[in-house]
Amino acid sequence: MNILLSNDDGILAPGLAALYRVLCELGTVHVAAPNSVQSAMGHAITVGEAIEVRRIHVHNSFHGWSVGGRPADCVKLAARQLVDVPIDLVVSGINDGANVSINVLYSGTVAAAAEGALLGYPAIAVSLERGAEPNFEWAADIALRVIKALLADGLSAGRLVNVNVPDFLPGYPKGVRVATQAMQIMTDFYERKELLGGIVHYALDGEFTEEARTEEPESDLHALHEGYVVVTPLTVDLTDRSRLARLEAVDWPDVTVSG
Repeated sequence: MNILLSNDDGILAPGLAALYRVLCELGTVHVAAPNSVQSAMGHAITVGEAIEVRRIHVHNSFHGWSVGGRPADCVKLAARQLVDVPIDLVVSGINDGANVSINVLYSGTVAAAAEGALLGYPAIAVSLERGAEPNFEWAADIALRVIKALLADGLSAGRLVNVNVPDFLPGYPKGVRVATQAMQIMTDFYERKELLGGIVHYALDGEFTEEARTEEPESDLHALHEGYVVVTPLTVDLTDRSRLARLEAVDWPDVTVSG
């Protein structure tokens, strides 16, 4: 099996190295990751300018492509140009911080996996809930077991799965739970800082409230809060099919060009 591994925390991130180690058990791992942190970049891609790529030795452990672009760039470029063998699986992570609820929309980790799904590969995003001492090696071992189960179940081409591992706490994880994506909004805010010369900076911060974590008991946010490894199947098709018939019945104006 040929596996393409990427992330959004950068090619030197410890989560990437931990995931590389365990994925080698499944086959040959090809690494293409950003040359710098690209968190919350979503599914941005680089258009209209060149992308710098360097082949580097990571942590004296493995070689990978360091890409001067976004997470989705890394997967697209690797699949189209850098990897010269057929890719069987795309994996992104391990992200330093959970990607649940609306954060899925912003996540570069999920975007890298989603790009793999768009290109027709089975794809998995892996994230670790942020804690005082993130244990990526522990999370990687758990992720490998989940990935093996997904592959054994027949994860097919173009399918995307989001996996979140809870913080490294006593008694966690309690198990694996399949859950929907929550739609809770973070209580975010901007920290204002005024600099010399009247320049003002705003820095975004925020978190999910306790109420948000418990409001949707079937959701990824709630399951992670309860200490479970959360598995959420995602789709890149954003069509709201429940509204198609209603919109088709609208008395639309005549917009044809006359004369």
